[in-house]
Amino acid sequence: MKTKPKQTAKVMRSRKGRGGKTVTIVSGLQHCPKALETLAKRLKQICGCGGTVKSGEILIQGDHREKIATELRAQGYEVKLAGG
Repeated sequence: MKTKPKQTAKVMRSRKGRGGKTVTIVSGLQHCPKALETLAKRLKQICGCGGTVKSGEILIQGDHREKIATELRAQGYEVKLAGG
């Protein structure tokens, strides 16, 4: 198993431009699109909700910052909670 380079993931909550719906955004990860899709799939399973990868960011429906931060830390990422 390859070791991942130390990366810091910013996990934030946002409602801007989404019709009042809350999403959790994971940004700051330097991965190929396929790796981001795989990580997004895992995060969606943990949160039990939908989401997508857009412009190099993972968007998860709802406010799941703590669940996502816990999973990313378990995978070896440094996590910074940002915004609201």
